[in-house]
Amino acid sequence: MDLAPTTPWTLPEEFLKRTFSLISSDKDRNSVSLVCKDWYNAERLTRRHVSIKNCYSISPEIVAARFPAISSVTLKGKPRFSDFNLVPADWGADVQPWLNVFATAYPFLEELRLKRMVVTDESLEFLALNFDGFKALSLLSCDGFSTLGLESIATHCENLTELDIQENSIIDLGGDWLSFFPENLTTLQVLNFATLNSEVSFEALESLVSRCKSLKVLKVNRKVNLVQLQKLLLLAPQLTELGTGTFSDDLDPNPTLITDLANTFAKCQNLHSVSGFWDATLIYLPIIYPVCENLTFLNLSYASLGADELEQILPRCKRLRRLWVLDTVGDKGLEAVGSYCPLLEELRVFPVFPVDPSQPGVTESGLVSISHCPNLNYILYFCQRMTNEAVITTARNCPNFTHFRLCIITPYAPDSITNEPMDEAFGAIVNSCSDLRRLSVSGLLTDLTFEYIGKHAKNLETLSVAFAGDSDLGMECVMRGCPKLRRVEIRDCPFGDVALLSGLERYESMRSLWMSACNVTMEGCKKLAEELPRLNVEVINEEEDGGDDFVANKVYVYRSVAGPRKDAPPFVVTL
Repeated sequence: MDLAPTTPWTLPEEFLKRTFSLISSDKDRNSVSLVCKDWYNAERLTRRHVSIKNCYSISPEIVAARFPAISSVTLKGKPRFSDFNLVPADWGADVQPWLNVFATAYPFLEELRLKRMVVTDESLEFLALNFDGFKALSLLSCDGFSTLGLESIATHCENLTELDIQENSIIDLGGDWLSFFPENLTTLQVLNFATLNSEVSFEALESLVSRCKSLKVLKVNRKVNLVQLQKLLLLAPQLTELGTGTFSDDLDPNPTLITDLANTFAKCQNLHSVSGFWDATLIYLPIIYPVCENLTFLNLSYASLGADELEQILPRCKRLRRLWVLDTVGDKGLEAVGSYCPLLEELRVFPVFPVDPSQPGVTESGLVSISHCPNLNYILYFCQRMTNEAVITTARNCPNFTHFRLCIITPYAPDSITNEPMDEAFGAIVNSCSDLRRLSVSGLLTDLTFEYIGKHAKNLETLSVAFAGDSDLGMECVMRGCPKLRRVEIRDCPFGDVALLSGLERYESMRSLWMSACNVTMEGCKKLAEELPRLNVEVINEEEDGGDDFVANKVYVYRSVAGPRKDAPPFVVTL
């Protein structure tokens, strides 16, 4: 969009700078920067945070040239399907080129939040040594580093306030890295190492927690036992978020320990989020009862709890707004959710892996039960069977869904009672939930589902599809009918070149398209690249190319102002 010229009634530069410095929303900042050249300049000079949803959509040099005063960066790398091992390990998304530019452009960088990026120990050491005022590091679903890199961060970041290490493919060389924090470090506010595997140096952890009086978030791994957890809570009763370690005792149940821990929890009146609970059993759950009343988020996704345990906890959690559980809770456990969580807004039900077909997990009955939570707007639901009627009932009871992610684990599973396709189920969701922004579909689906999506899902931004559809018509309906689409993820569907090219008018306004195990050919990808040269059209060919009619097994399409990336491995062909 062309910027309007400066107008005669231009506001004073200092006024604009002070006003824009009060705007924190990236979306709002993007909008005001388009008003005129003066506003564009004032916005870029006052922006302190930048969020980049695709590290190849722009170059670090372009970012640094536009925004000279950035102190906080959020950077995302690999496509989301890398979480399902569909992206080769050496595909790219290395953070080091960004750090090289930031070291010169932003020596005052304070915060870096990375997701699905490749981060080496050398990169972490570079980060620790080149940004004197660095304060906050968050690594989510990243890979390439070990606990040696954490030692560098602990040793050199003297003003560290946050270290959040979550769901990374990390080489865990032991828990001694905690002892590398200097004895005079007192600034830590967030410490999360919940998903590391090795035993940590508890003496170092205890010392760190004792001297960081502003610590608000502490999430430890399962190697921390209940006795150790009690010691930590006595040192940090001010915590607002807690990730427990193992929630059982190797010895026989100790009533004294249970009572003492419950009394300790009672002193933590600021807690509103609790997670962890590894190896939890019913006998130890009373430990957390004293804080249940204030909880707004309860994450039980690491605890194989059943319905009995859930029925003991939830009646005490009247303020709960977010709940994550494993499907071991069963439909009976979800009945308790529907009965005792009137304020619930988000529910995620994860499967136990490996999936055991002999165990029913949760079914259509459980989905209907949780639909009695009137404020529910976000659901992620893994199940092995579902019916149209259950989803239709849920759509009628919960018209405020913004995120509906139904994952029927068995591909092409029909309605478990009528044996019909699940078209009417998703038709009801998109028809009833007018504010739906994210949708994941699964089960036996025909093109009719996609006709419904194109007709009704006018606010849809992200669509994930697997093992669904009859023909190219399905994708054509979506591309024609959903004006706000930003990201589309498709795998194992009968969509070919016609479907791919149906989005020609849409792709430049979207963030990305992923297609794998479909019927797209190299010829179709080349035509797309010719028609839209400002897009990066990448084909991941892990097998030898067989010509233009060769099926492009994995296609990743995204807009970029930086042009084709320079670090593509040999198996990534950029057209």
